[in-house]
Amino acid sequence: MKKPLKSWLIASTVASVLAAPGVVFSNSSVETLAKEPKNWPIWGGNYSGTRYSALDQINSKNVKSLQVAWTFSTGVLRGHEGGPLVIDDVIYIHSPFPNKVFALNQEDQSIIWEYNPIQNAEETIPVMCCDTVNRGLAYGDGKIYLLQSDTTLVALDAKTGKQIWSVKNGDPKLGMTNTSAPFVVKDKVLIGISGGEFGVRGFMAAYNAKDGSLAWKGYSMGPDKDTLIDPQKTTSMLKPVGKDSSTSTWKGEQWKIGGGTTWGWYAYDPQLNLMYYGSGNPSTWNPTQRPGDNKWSMSLWARDVDTGAVKWVYQMTPHDEWDYDGINEVVLVDQEIGGKTRKTIVHFDRNGFGYTLDRVTGELLVAEKFDKAVNWATHVDMKTGRPQVVSQYSTEQNGEDVNTKDVCPAALGSKNQQPVAYSPRTKLFYIPGNHVCMDYEPFEVEYTAGQPYVGATLSMFPAGRNVLTGEKDGSTNLGQFTAWDATTGTIKWSNAERFSVWSGALATAGDVVFFGTLEGYLKAVDAKTGQELYKFKTPSGIIGNVNTWEYKGKQYIGVLSGLGGWAGIGMAAGLEGDTEGLGAVGAYKSLSNFTQLGGVFSVFALPD
Repeated sequence: MKKPLKSWLIASTVASVLAAPGVVFSNSSVETLAKEPKNWPIWGGNYSGTRYSALDQINSKNVKSLQVAWTFSTGVLRGHEGGPLVIDDVIYIHSPFPNKVFALNQEDQSIIWEYNPIQNAEETIPVMCCDTVNRGLAYGDGKIYLLQSDTTLVALDAKTGKQIWSVKNGDPKLGMTNTSAPFVVKDKVLIGISGGEFGVRGFMAAYNAKDGSLAWKGYSMGPDKDTLIDPQKTTSMLKPVGKDSSTSTWKGEQWKIGGGTTWGWYAYDPQLNLMYYGSGNPSTWNPTQRPGDNKWSMSLWARDVDTGAVKWVYQMTPHDEWDYDGINEVVLVDQEIGGKTRKTIVHFDRNGFGYTLDRVTGELLVAEKFDKAVNWATHVDMKTGRPQVVSQYSTEQNGEDVNTKDVCPAALGSKNQQPVAYSPRTKLFYIPGNHVCMDYEPFEVEYTAGQPYVGATLSMFPAGRNVLTGEKDGSTNLGQFTAWDATTGTIKWSNAERFSVWSGALATAGDVVFFGTLEGYLKAVDAKTGQELYKFKTPSGIIGNVNTWEYKGKQYIGVLSGLGGWAGIGMAAGLEGDTEGLGAVGAYKSLSNFTQLGGVFSVFALPD
């Protein structure tokens, strides 16, 4: 059985040259692999999270001839988020709970090794908010890293699958779980935590890649010593945040069960030595029970990877009233704005606004709606950074809970966790999105450790509005796929989809952009115009991320299909009530007419 060794040796050599004595910088191997487009060594293809490939064998002229090359079943149902890693011809894929890992040989599609963790299903599955998903694996210094649902972080030998070490990141009995992909930088493995709907206080943790020992932990809210915020050096909107900037925005000690979890995607700038990510919704979903801005939930963060110290932080939705969880990915690109090239991050938030910030300073440069149906706020004040809320759509009126009707977007956002792609050829971002509104009724809820701490009833439905104008047009599409200029905050084109586009996008040098649909179609569109060029129906709905790589001179496209996630939770968990699944079941009940559950890795290529 073929087991390539060349890059293992290269990676090891580079790491040993760059590292300080006794320290292995795992990102050296990732950076080396990412420079070769035949690999896909990290969730976003590179540390910037652009999800762009320089491969162009498959292009806008010939993509119509794409064919299935081979498939592989994971043997697990429910939602398959995340995507494959490809490292020197070996493919690594994963499943939702129980979080299987497979190393696959491309030559004959055989299994090189398989890892099957043992987890307590009765303890873990009931506290997984929105399906039993897992967003993928990480690689560094010859190890594959898996973050299991029960919060166990595992380091596996990439060649054999043998467990090297494991460490516990949280306690499911307290509502803590993990769904995100680990993130390997230098000599550390960076991971967050899930469980905001159970009153879990969010954090970012760094574990030493050598042995799994904890290097640092920074919370989303709490005293400065917990958040690793320096009141004078840490800035927000270019100003020092001041002493205990978080606790002063909560009533009493509510911050201890305040949410702000960190289950999304992470990016890294090696020159600045900063990692970037978003924090989630405050707990509970009932805003009257937690007066104040509830910092630093709903925020974008820049942390030093060595110490966890916060360089800057920006809150997108102060005192969230709609569950506009801020965990969506950030993408690092250099762009010309106002005649000046800026080092920026770009973030498409659940709240419906696309943000461009200077990633060095945290300065807010652009904040515009990427779906004009968004109505909860008119705009973002560029001086204060605060959204200007439309009182009609506030779920809290005069300090009381109200059943607010026709709020856009719904709680699952104008975009959820499904990551965007960026093409340096078109200089556009490609947004897999939702086009959904809701009725939102909060109610009082008491906190009990390990029990749901939500406090709201939701109903979701199609926006019925035009994406480009926001005007009511009676449209019934629940999804959109949109091209966006982040320098000006403008939509270049947008395609309607019957259901939400819950799949991560992929852009390539062939001027093709790929994504998957909830019905199960892999689609390819022209990067410049959005014209649909190809589609193929896979065995189940696609909520996985489309990735690409090269093997023996041939370009391949791969995606996991397996319906689930928040949008597919009704079918995945057997729920039927319209308000179940935190409000999603009713909006997506017709999905069963188009697809069923599954768990298949599908690989595509051009014919020989």
